[in-house]
Amino acid sequence: MSMETPKSNEIKRLTTPLTLENFKAYDSDGKLLHCSETLSDVRFIVEPKEHILNDNEILQYAPQSKSASKIRLKRGFGNLQDVLLIHESLPWILGFFYTILISVSIPITFSRNIMGMYLILVLFVLPLIYLFFIMNLNRYAKNNQTKKVHTAQKQQKTKDEETSQPSHEEKGLESLKVYEKEINNLKVLFNVKEEVVRDLIAKRFEPPQITYDRFISSIDRCHKLFYAQSDAALNIINLAAEDTPRVQDEIKSKIEAMKTMINQIEDLTNELVINISSTENSEDDVKNLLDDMENLIDSVKDY
Repeated sequence: MSMETPKSNEIKRLTTPLTLENFKAYDSDGKLLHCSETLSDVRFIVEPKEHILNDNEILQYAPQSKSASKIRLKRGFGNLQDVLLIHESLPWILGFFYTILISVSIPITFSRNIMGMYLILVLFVLPLIYLFFIMNLNRYAKNNQTKKVHTAQKQQKTKDEETSQPSHEEKGLESLKVYEKEINNLKVLFNVKEEVVRDLIAKRFEPPQITYDRFISSIDRCHKLFYAQSDAALNIINLAAEDTPRVQDEIKSKIEAMKTMINQIEDLTNELVINISSTENSEDDVKNLLDDMENLIDSVKDY
């Protein structure tokens, strides 16, 4: 097992199932989580720590966080749910504000106090203007437009300054590099989830036990097969003479196999968490998931 880095530790914290105790939720570090409540949703949010993950990694490993909502809005594909998550307390503040304002406006209206009525009108409209301002999704994209234009100009300038003329083969290889980044991200995610599930297996089936040995053996086989798929995909990316549909299909099939194994380990992790938390829960569900994983390993290996 490779040495843990701050990034891998943070990814592990973000992807490890929450611990629920006395109607409170804690992350893997034992930190009490804030309960985020909007008009349509109530959930516990694990926020990424600052200066560890980049924007793309936050979107991948913490898509439900406020940080991810800010990134989506900044990039121009956020929605009103992202706005409400960032300003989660705003609906309750506005509700309280207008309740007080209406209560105050009733006696002022009956007394026909013109100045007071104008003041009430202004106070009534100002929050609506602010609400329209923060709900305007185009505003977030426009704020980032200048940066995008500058980046595009810089990239174009870099291309113009390149003296070498890449061949058709080099263009093909360069077009496959996008898969290399995806594969590397999947490897980090797999390592984190593998470590979590190994810890849970040891906790649920304390060795030495035949059941423990079987689980660990399957995880070992899954690890070996996952990296075989990863290495095969990277070899295609690095050695392919040109970018063809067949080459892309081969790489995509390897990536899909890797994703399927990650999902299988995640399902097993969740089932183990539930099984550990409930003494009444049968072990059949966990063992069925183990059988599914072994069948998956055999099918991918045969392919």
